[in-house]
This record gives sequence, structure tokens and C-alpha cells, in this order.
Amino acid sequence: MPAQLAALRFPFTRVALPRTRLAYVHLRNLLTDAKRDRSARISGYVAITQLDALVMFYMIEGEVVNATVRDPHGARAVPIATALEMIPSEPEYGEICFHESDSEQLACMFETQSRPSQPWPESLAPHDPTALFPFLMAQTFDGVVEIVANDGVNYLIFKNGTVARAFLATSHHGTVVDRVAKLFAREGRVRELRVARWPGFAPLPVQAPHGLVQAYRDLTCKLVLQLVERGRASAPEIAEHARQQLLTVHPVLGAFSLVDSPQADPIADTASLTKGIAAWIRDVLWAAIDHEGDPPEVILRELTWDRRHMFQSAGLYDQMPWKVV
Repeated sequence: MPAQLAALRFPFTRVALPRTRLAYVHLRNLLTDAKRDRSARISGYVAITQLDALVMFYMIEGEVVNATVRDPHGARAVPIATALEMIPSEPEYGEICFHESDSEQLACMFETQSRPSQPWPESLAPHDPTALFPFLMAQTFDGVVEIVANDGVNYLIFKNGTVARAFLATSHHGTVVDRVAKLFAREGRVRELRVARWPGFAPLPVQAPHGLVQAYRDLTCKLVLQLVERGRASAPEIAEHARQQLLTVHPVLGAFSLVDSPQADPIADTASLTKGIAAWIRDVLWAAIDHEGDPPEVILRELTWDRRHMFQSAGLYDQMPWKVV
């Protein structure tokens, strides 16, 4: 990526909000507009540039489903709540845009903004199309190739070594072949051409909602407190030991702790999050419950009743060996 992040331009199908100063836009209202207006339920990205950082929010049908950041430390996926915290409430600098885009393009953008690229062989000159495309064909390459030229970020999706789809930030005149060829032409280029690849191609991942993460935090804390009140004073130690034991299988539990300061939200989908929390709850209940008292399903029903619809929708009860509701 060019060092000048603020200059980057990404492909789009329609402009929902033209590039403008961040100070003029209420970000949270923009991101939640779809909850009030059906016409705002579009898929696309919100790009925010701030000095030396580029924050991207990815939206599917009006809902923010993931976020990434690119700064001097590199590019990576971040929790949506963390990305929101990176935007000051009264920004003096920065720009924002909201563009409607194809879901496959969003997957390309997330891939290139969240993982390091695969290096090219030393003998290959990726900026030379006469060498690049035959190489990818010979490798039957499947994945994404990102081409940055004149601050325009372009994506080519390859399947079996051939271009299956292209998302280009250049003008829409001419065939895809002609438009891609112009990216490699030296005429008019003001910056060095950059070509990178990412093997594999997956749909845009959807982060578990912050509300569900907080609900699970509340549930695990209440569970331990309930066990302590029932006479199991060692419940906090049992819960922490169980969490540590499960971390290798369920790394999502690294974002939960009963003894440390609040953790950042995990970068995980709802299924992975729920599976990890369910495993933790099962282990704690099996180890800490008094078998002469209320059975596990009764305790769990009491603790989850107020939010039972949320937990049921997330699949928590399906992960339990007891019938809770």
C-alpha cells in the first residue's frame, strides 16, 4: 500500500456519501441509519482516514459486520467496538466516505486489509503483466490480486489461474482487459505500481455483535457469583482454570477474564464465540456445582432467562447437554 493512506481510492458501485470532512458527519448515526430507514440497508464500506491511519467499516445490508485498520504498524482486523473508539467524537482532521459495493469486493478488501500478502518469487517481476499472468496461470492460482496504481486500489479474483471477476477503481470505459492493461501502463502513472496476492478467497466474515459479547461477559460473571453464593468459594479459581485450559481449542476465550481488567471484544463470528462460551460454562458447572443442590439447567435457566431469546438465537442452549428452555 502507498504510504499516503488518505489518497487511496477504492472501487464502488454507487456513492452513498461523497468523500467529506469527518467533522461534518455523525459516524454512529451513519452506521445505524439502516435500523431506521429501509433504503439505507445497502452493502458497502465506510472508509475513514485520519492522519496516518485508515479505518474501514464493512456493511452488509446496512449492518456493520467487520472492521479493519491500516496504520504504521500494518493492517489488521479489529473489533468493531475498538474501531469506533479510534474515531474521536469531535475530530479536527480526517475524511470519510460511504460507498455501496459488491459483497465479493468487500471480501477482497477485508482479505487484503487483515492478512499479510504472500510474497512473490524473487525471479518474478509482478509489475510486468507478460510475466505476472502466465505465472498465475501456471500456478492455477486461486485468490485475490491487489493492484495499486495512481492511488487507485483494484482487485482481481482468480480461479484456477484465470481472472474470474474484477473490481477496478479506474474509469468504467473499455473492457475489463483494456482497463486492467491500463493499470500496468507507465503513461500518466505518478506513483510506483504495487501488486500483491492473497491465496484463497472466503466470504466476508461477520463479527459477533458487541451486545452478544457483553451479554456473555455478564452471564459468566453472574454464573461465578451465583456459585459463590451457593457455597462454592473457589468458583472464581475454577472458572479461570477452566478458561486457561480451553484457550488452545477456543482462543476466543482470550477476550474474557474474571480477574483481569476488561478485554477488547474478540474478533470472532457468533458461532465460534458461542461454542467457546458454552464449553467454558459446561466445564465450570460440572466442576463447581453442588450435586445435592439445584441441577445445572435450573441455575442456567435462572441466569439466562432475561436474555433467553438472544442466547437461543445465538445457539447457546443447543451447545448444552441439559434442556434449559
